[in-house]
Amino acid sequence: MTTFSKNVFFTCFFIIISLFNSTHAQNQNCSTHPLFTNNLYKACNNLPTLNSFIHWNYHQLNHTVDIAYRHTGVTTSNWIAWCLNPSGGGMIGSQCLIAYRNSTDLLHAYTSSITSYATRLEEGSLSFRVPKIGAEFNDNEMIIYATLELPNGTTKFTEVWQYGPISGDTLGMHPTDRDNMRSIATIDFATAQAADATTTTSASTRLGSRNRKKNVHGVMNVVSWGILMPVGAMAARYLKVFKSANPTWFYIHVTCQSSAYIVGVAGFVTGMKLGCSSPGVVHTTHRNIGITLFVLGTLQAFAILLRPKPDHKYRKYWNAYHQAMGYSVLILSIINILDGLDILDPGKKWKRAYIGVLIFLGSIIVVLEAFTWYVVFKRKRQSAIAANESSIGA
Repeated sequence: MTTFSKNVFFTCFFIIISLFNSTHAQNQNCSTHPLFTNNLYKACNNLPTLNSFIHWNYHQLNHTVDIAYRHTGVTTSNWIAWCLNPSGGGMIGSQCLIAYRNSTDLLHAYTSSITSYATRLEEGSLSFRVPKIGAEFNDNEMIIYATLELPNGTTKFTEVWQYGPISGDTLGMHPTDRDNMRSIATIDFATAQAADATTTTSASTRLGSRNRKKNVHGVMNVVSWGILMPVGAMAARYLKVFKSANPTWFYIHVTCQSSAYIVGVAGFVTGMKLGCSSPGVVHTTHRNIGITLFVLGTLQAFAILLRPKPDHKYRKYWNAYHQAMGYSVLILSIINILDGLDILDPGKKWKRAYIGVLIFLGSIIVVLEAFTWYVVFKRKRQSAIAANESSIGA
């Protein structure tokens, strides 16, 4: 056989082997696995991404389900997770089963409830009971076994599955590849209905829609409470020092604060809608501060209608009230925006960007504050000199 013939032969051989392996990998089916063929589990589902499979037995009498979640192609340096989301959403609100090989070389399986994108998959109880949970690892396949007491009297849920790296006992963030971001479907334990492409697309669409609403909620509140409101307060504090800026500073102040309030209310309503559509997901501090800001902002808006004239005897009390409420809103706004960025977890660059905006505004405030006091003291000194000259002339 010539050298050319040998090269052609080996090339064809490797192509055939590669095609065989590829076809074999694509044709893996949960129904050919011993968990199914040995009648250990009566129903199974080939999950559409990440080489994952779910097997289960549903017990109608006590509304429980025994599951075996298989994830192939992983190593001992990976963690795996399979979750149900009773609220119908994606990652947030998911009630998860986690497994990994820990630093003592033992498989550890536990439960974790995800309440934010900044989760570290900490061990904790779920919104429903999990009487049994365990795991095994063989031939690059990790399996989680568990018994679930299904919540809400229903058998149909959104399911989410994932995997990621691990270092020691620290679980790292999962990859953000296309398949990782599409690992969401629906499952009906009673009917053994598989999540087809249409169902998966629908679940992904709902998740994308909810994420867009979260982003809109965040952007509106950052722009309104976090930027427009401070700029409006700065206009009232520093522009009125310049006599030529009167009453321009007042119109700038009112325009900024009114715009901030309108956009902020829209952001508040979006946040409340998100909360109502995500049962089981509660960000207590963020929600309570948001409600407080809405109340204080509304009081400030109505306070404008009750503003006494400049020479009225109660004007100084109104000013004190207005300023105290305004500064309270500014402080709470910044706290809640930073908390919201931690919840949304869009990436550290966005939080850093907002902190950069705060530093920029703070730098301007320092300069203007110093200049304001300089002008005030200068005018007082000039008034004192004028008064002395007047008394001497008299």
